[in-house]
Amino acid sequence: TFLTESYTLLGSPRQIDLVLVWQCLGFWGSLSMISCGCVILCKVCENLTVYPDSLHETVTLNHRDQCICLTSERSFFALLPFCRGFISLEGKSYVLEPSADHSDGTHWIYTAEHLSFPPGTCGHDVNISYPIEYADSSPFRTFSTRHKRHAQTTTKYVELIIVADNREFQKQGKDMEKVKQRLAEIANYVDKFYRALNIRVALVGLEVWSDVDKCPITQDPFTTLHEFLDWRKVKLLPQKPHDNAQLISGVYFQGTTIGMAPIMSMCTAEQSGGIVMDHSDNPLGAAVTLAHELGHNFGMNHDTPERGCGCRVTVDRGGCIMTPSTGYPFPTVFSSCSKKDLTASFEKGVGMCLFNMPEVKVLYGGQKCGNGYVEEGEECDCGELEECMNPCCNATTCTLKGDAVCAHGQCCQDCQLKPAGTPCRESSNSCDLPEFCTGTSPHCPSNIYLHDGHACHNVDGYCYNGICQTHEQQCITLWGQGAKPAPGICFQRVNSAGDPYGNCGKDSKGSFAKCEPRDAKCGKIQCQGGANRPVIGTNAVSIETNIPLQEGGRILCRGTHVYLGDDMPDPGLVLTGTKCGDGMMCLNRQCQNVSVFGVHECSAKCSGRGVCNNNKNCHCEAHWAPPFCDKAGFGGSVDSGPVRLAGNRNLTVGILVALLTVLGAGLIICIKRKSLLGLLFTSKKNPIEKLRCFFSKPKKIKSFVNIMEDLYNPPSASTASPSRPAPPLPHSATIFKVTRLHVFV
Repeated sequence: TFLTESYTLLGSPRQIDLVLVWQCLGFWGSLSMISCGCVILCKVCENLTVYPDSLHETVTLNHRDQCICLTSERSFFALLPFCRGFISLEGKSYVLEPSADHSDGTHWIYTAEHLSFPPGTCGHDVNISYPIEYADSSPFRTFSTRHKRHAQTTTKYVELIIVADNREFQKQGKDMEKVKQRLAEIANYVDKFYRALNIRVALVGLEVWSDVDKCPITQDPFTTLHEFLDWRKVKLLPQKPHDNAQLISGVYFQGTTIGMAPIMSMCTAEQSGGIVMDHSDNPLGAAVTLAHELGHNFGMNHDTPERGCGCRVTVDRGGCIMTPSTGYPFPTVFSSCSKKDLTASFEKGVGMCLFNMPEVKVLYGGQKCGNGYVEEGEECDCGELEECMNPCCNATTCTLKGDAVCAHGQCCQDCQLKPAGTPCRESSNSCDLPEFCTGTSPHCPSNIYLHDGHACHNVDGYCYNGICQTHEQQCITLWGQGAKPAPGICFQRVNSAGDPYGNCGKDSKGSFAKCEPRDAKCGKIQCQGGANRPVIGTNAVSIETNIPLQEGGRILCRGTHVYLGDDMPDPGLVLTGTKCGDGMMCLNRQCQNVSVFGVHECSAKCSGRGVCNNNKNCHCEAHWAPPFCDKAGFGGSVDSGPVRLAGNRNLTVGILVALLTVLGAGLIICIKRKSLLGLLFTSKKNPIEKLRCFFSKPKKIKSFVNIMEDLYNPPSASTASPSRPAPPLPHSATIFKVTRLHVFV
């Protein structure tokens, strides 16, 4: 963004004439501002001819209806009608927003300190982090060695729905359009914040409760969060698919809490969401809080002093987004700790739903070139002119350049489509499945993974939401390397107490529930070994229980207690989806049969040669074709894209050898035909005797094809017999395997 500021002192230090020049919709405009103490009145100058230093021609600003302000290192604006946002000039932050009466184009600009906003805190009090000595002890590292899919170069997309409760509707004067514009503005800020992490937050829906709240909303943030997440799972999610939902509430929560969300819950049906109090007149305040709570959903913890987080913005200028408490100026960037937490979460399998681009038709706000989404009539969209670095796309027209076929996607390279079968997304853990380019689309197929309830990690666990959960993994997370689950008696004795240290969650009355014997392994996790104290953060304490054994001696059970509020996910509780017995999994704090997911019925249609994915389609083994793995093919599923069994070099060699085989066979047949004809027409024997004589003298000839094949497969090489005989490849196959050919004469 080109931003010019000029200062003219008019006698008193309190009187400053400030001129800002910015670019809007490809045109240039300016703001002229004269200070009056702490508040600066500014007039938007439309249709004004300006001459920026870097511009060598006169440009007339003739777009009056919408001003789109862009981002630079020193400034930040939201993409909305009428300019609103904040500007950083020489270390000072100014808030810019239109006046209540937009008709004359008047805007107000004032320092961030004068925002009407009480300092607040996040309702999430615990930090779950991996200390340096346990950096490699993340339980999922044991089962996953490939994490390329989670590199910063892979863009993630959060399909977000924002809900405004009835109090928020009343707070905005019962003006439906005003509420929707405010929510869209909040979402736009959040998207801007997360772009730095290569994450796009796409607003796919708004819901305003103009008549009555659809779930109980109270001043108790814990209860409100619980009720909202339940409503989202039961009502909103089936009605409109999305990745995450956030409630913007006009209710003032108790204490200093202004937001709350479960940690590491992105993409889950039960807890992918949060609540945000609309605590400031400026929507930027709620946007920062929403970005903070969304960070918890991603697995980000608070930037506490003991973590030693690096933040490129000083505290007096706002600090970073994941700071435990928010004041003014508002933070707008993420710390080094947040980035590390995000990477760790992705490596564990969090966010499995974020790898597909949202359907552009459901994006809120309509179509626009420059929003980074390829919409109807566009060939590409690389974002705003200043941020576009794509050599294949014209940022001004959203069209492809020159001979470019594509501009975006993991299946687009050097402006051309990658060949069908090229791997575009590797599996990230034992419950994930790979995807391959189709050869017709620049985008990798949507992310797929094993169906819930499928066995994983040598049958020590079961897949749930694309993650393989086991008690052992959680013990390592809590206690570090060397930790393991305690014997079953520990779970039964401790979790039968129904107190904060041993329970199966809370009942409908908010009291700690006792675990039934069959559900004991779904309550507070019990471990042995590991570090002397929990390694997950300063708010966690060790709870040790000695249980006497009938045969003599005692057994030590180690649990943890983390100081959290009600209805917040306790890291000391066994995670949903964890195996609690053979064919059993923890669901809603109960040990239930995995058959509730229908995984066995789904797998039955795969002919015993494949597994069922999350779309309930068969992912076939090599040599078998989808959809039912009952015909010859190359594996994969109808969702994964075509699997290529050989690289380009092997494919070329295979085709060459196959052609030589055909030519050699044709030559031999031609020679035999001549020999046979000569025999028939020159011998004095009758035809039957001639043919009998011809075929009764076998002679083995080693053809050119045999020689080539011997070179390709030397005799010393040993090959293992497959467990199941592979079927012949289909006639349409383009991949060849050399087989020994003998011709007898």
